[in-house]
Amino acid sequence: MNVLLSWLNDYAPFGDDADTVATSLSQLGMAVESVTHIGRPIPGVIVARVLERAKHPNADRIGLVFVDVGDGQPLQICCGAFNMAPGDLVPLATIGTMMPDGRDIQRSKMRGEWSNGMLCSPDELGVANDTERDRGAGIYLLPSDLPLGAPVSEALGITGDVVFELDLTRNRPECWGHEGVARDLAAHLGLPFRAPGDPAAAAPTGPAQTAPVTIVDGDRCGRFTSTVITGVEVRPSPGWLADRLTRAGMRPINNVVDVSNYVMLDLNAPNHAYDLSTLGASGEAGHENGGFRIRLAADGEQLVTLDEATRTLTADDLLICDAQDRPIGLAGIMGGANTEISDATTTVALEVAWFEPAGIATTVGRTGVRSEASVRFERGRDPQGMAAAVARFVELLRETCPNLQVAAGAVDAIGTLPAVSEVAVRTERVNLVLGTTLDDAGIAGLIAPIGFETVAGQGSGTQTVRVPTWRADCQTEIEVIEEVARQYGYHRLGAIVPTSANGGRLTPRQADRRRLRQVMVGAGLSEAMPNAFLAPGDLERAGLPAGALTITNPLVAEESVLRTSLLPGLVTTVAFNESHRTTDVALFEMGHVYGPGADRDAPLPEEREVLSAVLAGREAPAAVALWREVEAALLLETPVQLRPASPPGLHPTRTADLVVGPAQHVIGSVGEIDPAVLEAHGITQRVAWLALDLDRLLAIDHGTATYERVSRFPSSDLDLAFVAPDAVSAADLRSELSTAAGSLAAGLDLFDVYRGDGVASGSRNLAWRLRLQAPDRTLVDADVVAVRDACIAAAARLGATLRT
Repeated sequence: MNVLLSWLNDYAPFGDDADTVATSLSQLGMAVESVTHIGRPIPGVIVARVLERAKHPNADRIGLVFVDVGDGQPLQICCGAFNMAPGDLVPLATIGTMMPDGRDIQRSKMRGEWSNGMLCSPDELGVANDTERDRGAGIYLLPSDLPLGAPVSEALGITGDVVFELDLTRNRPECWGHEGVARDLAAHLGLPFRAPGDPAAAAPTGPAQTAPVTIVDGDRCGRFTSTVITGVEVRPSPGWLADRLTRAGMRPINNVVDVSNYVMLDLNAPNHAYDLSTLGASGEAGHENGGFRIRLAADGEQLVTLDEATRTLTADDLLICDAQDRPIGLAGIMGGANTEISDATTTVALEVAWFEPAGIATTVGRTGVRSEASVRFERGRDPQGMAAAVARFVELLRETCPNLQVAAGAVDAIGTLPAVSEVAVRTERVNLVLGTTLDDAGIAGLIAPIGFETVAGQGSGTQTVRVPTWRADCQTEIEVIEEVARQYGYHRLGAIVPTSANGGRLTPRQADRRRLRQVMVGAGLSEAMPNAFLAPGDLERAGLPAGALTITNPLVAEESVLRTSLLPGLVTTVAFNESHRTTDVALFEMGHVYGPGADRDAPLPEEREVLSAVLAGREAPAAVALWREVEAALLLETPVQLRPASPPGLHPTRTADLVVGPAQHVIGSVGEIDPAVLEAHGITQRVAWLALDLDRLLAIDHGTATYERVSRFPSSDLDLAFVAPDAVSAADLRSELSTAAGSLAAGLDLFDVYRGDGVASGSRNLAWRLRLQAPDRTLVDADVVAVRDACIAAAARLGATLRT
């Protein structure tokens, strides 16, 4: 919407500082798309008289015009407009003139003929003109009494103005009129607001004469007023009014139509003036002059609108009809051509109405007919603003119609109108939403200047606010809070990026599962996804107990058993790869296993999530090393120990349970798969195994990282081989050696296990590589010897001796 600064100044003293006004409008939520200065004096544009018109010898669309600028010498101008005649006064942009659009006027040839300047149109000067409308669009035809050679701006008294192009959102219906914009702006800047015009201008001054109104469909037409106005003389509008309409983007037509459009742009009050003689007078009592019927159209009914287009209607379209039920307008959108104001019009029936917004939007969407009126009705206009619109119309039309009279007997027909809204506003809620420290009085003081009235509760923390009738968009507390924010000033609230909810983030369990997958992939394993259903006998073939749940109605009989372990699927996958000559595969699976559980009466079976890994061609130490990677990645706060065990399906002497805490809770197993199981599947390699119960593992406190500075000093490696009884586990010995090395231990790895010659029966040789490094110095021989002695002593406490 285009808003004029001069128009706004009719309501409040905003002055001529366009930058301040533009900034304030944007701060109020009425985004300013552009600021255009128009009507400024243009140095070099002077009054000239047309002496002669001639045809251009080399062009059909360009003519030659000879003008006199006051020196009696004809000056040749090439011009593409033909609406002037000899004797007319026109504006001439002389050579060297800089036009507002950036054109620099110079002497130039056009198709071989010299042009010594440029004749100007109203648009090029930023003004409107009455005379040029009489002869067609083209060059600005000036009044005949202006002196030749005088600057046009001075001769016409043209004043500058500023046009603000606003990008209005649908929830600001009142800002489709200058009054609504000015009210908000005045409140924001703390200026006094006063509506121009005389509210009593529409008081009856003539005898009774009515245009009766019958509302047939009151849910679509909430209010319809008709006022008969006599003494109308159709003529051009005053220059100031025509200029404002032109600058606001509308084409002046005549005084009646122009005043109607002006009131719409001024008060956001669409209205329509009908020639009373066309409204279906029947001569009957009460219908001598015709009147209005507002009803829904019949399917297929037609109407010729003001744009000369024939519209075919449906039963969803609302019509304005005359007293004979003849359609004369598409309600809220466009009038009919059969009641158009003409030069012969002397009496008009002025309609100011309120139509239901959704119905107007439906018709606009179906027909594609969009007008300045429909835009305003769609968004919701003030149902109580009829009297002000009529008064403003009469007052403005009297400027060109001195004999104008308002007939007594104006009609105000009421259908279904929206109720006046009253909203409870909590001060605590306002401050919570906006981050302010306002009190009740402060809130009321901010919104009172824009028409929001506090009717109850001020000082109690909750107040009832009556919403003005021109703000149909405000129905809830948060919408009133938005008005408080607008008047308080968005720029004062500050820019705060709100914290979002946890939507889109991983849960702790999901993050742990992703970290475990990363560990497996980083260790060189590929993820396998065997079937969760097994064939009968698959569990026994994998060395596992047969007591598993079976499916009553499996898709295929070979997949009727729910797995109790990931071992059968992974072993089968290794066997398949070896049968296809792919050895040394490293695979892992993260999946669910099922069992009857301890509670046999439970409605559902026990279901646990398990991570298992197989390393073909490798032995138990490789599985232990993989476990150490998992342990380090999860940052377990409770130490996990390895306890010798013989779980079903695994090697009886090369497997251990992973246990934690004093109660030795089992969270998994590590070691190798039973050779008998491998043989049953045709696997010739040894296969290392790791299985982790994720429910139990992830229940351990983990994830709290402690970081230490990386030492810049060199490390020293110390190899120690101990002969340990079979009853002493490698894990226990590792724990003792790590404790003995203390803060100097940077790494401890078991790199060899030996049984055979030189080692007593019932014992085995365990060879360790201990890496020592100090954070603050280079180690000397004495440091290494001390750690060596401490480790030997610690091993001796477990019954292990240093092998010599």
